[in-house]
Amino acid sequence: MDTATWQARRGALRSAVPDGVILLLGNEFAARNYSDNTYPFRQDSHFLYYVGTDHAGMAALLLPGGKEILFGAPEHPDDVVWFGPHPTLGDFAAEAGMGHFEPLDDLAAILAETRKHGVPIHYLPPYRAANRARLADLLDVPLGSVNDGASPDLIRAIVAQRDVKTPAEISEMEYAISCSALMYRTAMSVCQPGLTEARIVGMILGVAQMEDLQPSFPPIVTVHGEVLHNHGYGNTLEQGQLLIIDSGVESPGHYCSDITRTLPVSGVYSPKQREIYDIVLSAQEAAIETIAPGINNREVHLAAARATVEGLKAVGLMKGDTDEAVAAGAHALFFPHGIGHMIGMDVHDMEDLGDAVGYPEGEARSDQFGLGYLRLAKPLLPGHVITIEPGIYFIPALIDRWRDQGQNADFIDFKAVAAYKEFGGIRIEDDILVTGDGARVLGTPIPKVPDDVELMMVRD
Repeated sequence: MDTATWQARRGALRSAVPDGVILLLGNEFAARNYSDNTYPFRQDSHFLYYVGTDHAGMAALLLPGGKEILFGAPEHPDDVVWFGPHPTLGDFAAEAGMGHFEPLDDLAAILAETRKHGVPIHYLPPYRAANRARLADLLDVPLGSVNDGASPDLIRAIVAQRDVKTPAEISEMEYAISCSALMYRTAMSVCQPGLTEARIVGMILGVAQMEDLQPSFPPIVTVHGEVLHNHGYGNTLEQGQLLIIDSGVESPGHYCSDITRTLPVSGVYSPKQREIYDIVLSAQEAAIETIAPGINNREVHLAAARATVEGLKAVGLMKGDTDEAVAAGAHALFFPHGIGHMIGMDVHDMEDLGDAVGYPEGEARSDQFGLGYLRLAKPLLPGHVITIEPGIYFIPALIDRWRDQGQNADFIDFKAVAAYKEFGGIRIEDDILVTGDGARVLGTPIPKVPDDVELMMVRD
């Protein structure tokens, strides 16, 4: 991305929201345990998208008439001691293509003058408590009402603009996936009984670090795949277990990858594991084949659900009419989440803006268990990038609850399912570009066909 890109993006945003002032607030450093010991800095994605400046403590104002101001801390004479030669606020403004820059301390007064003249101030709902407090001070409103004042017009305009990815953005994402491919090949080459989950985490994050890339989210690396978001790494891998790895990195331009693979710790899937794995893979293939411009992503999810039911019927875990089972949500005992989400500069792209990114205006999520977790349920467009990540999980507490309540007993053979309660879970995930006539799996291929995974895990 370059100066012309950021200028064009701001111009398009200004055209979509022509009245009032647009305030884009960057992130601050977040302290770990005292102010000078911080977490790795991550700039707000909206600020990155429109300004491009990956520097803490900044804000931008887009004023009526085309004037743009970048705000940040003025240079201190001693900064060179701590940071060496570095860009100043004026340099950041020039790189962003903004004609004016001011000290951050002046922002509150400018906004006060703006409010005095009755000019609307458009801003986004903050997802960090620190930014909520900053906005309360800047706008002179109670802390508890900051999010209520966020601009629906600005939210809609940003979703519409960031929704469809350009070739340059797709290239950034494929760069990130190329690193993910190295990470997974490393994991496949070392995964074996006796290693800890933490050791695998260290190895794959080491690959990312050697490429000077940061993770796009804390990786999930677990032999307890039935726990969907398991971020502990304390288990030792044992013969016969499955290891789920769900991880991603950010490109130099902060575009994300998000890939999941499920590996046999023994190096070979058992017949039982392979049966379930093949069902998940067929569900992913069915979902990808369904993708096309104009198709609602809900239909993509339901295609995966039908393939899951068909596969589970074939192995004796489900029964009855497939369409009726899916309509009842019976598959959600095994596949309780949505098929995927938007991905881009955020791993769950723009989800800080709520369901505006995933659902048409005025449409609420389903209240059905499983379907209600679908994050994206709107028609797909060429240039959308989404994850496709079906899974099958055997969650003992959920199995027991449904069995005791007789829930969906017409479609589930609970006696047969009982033999799988120690199975764990399987998930397969790729990042998918919606094209003019279908879909394309992005990036360097990462083995997922069982034979290919096992081949990668062969040891001398």
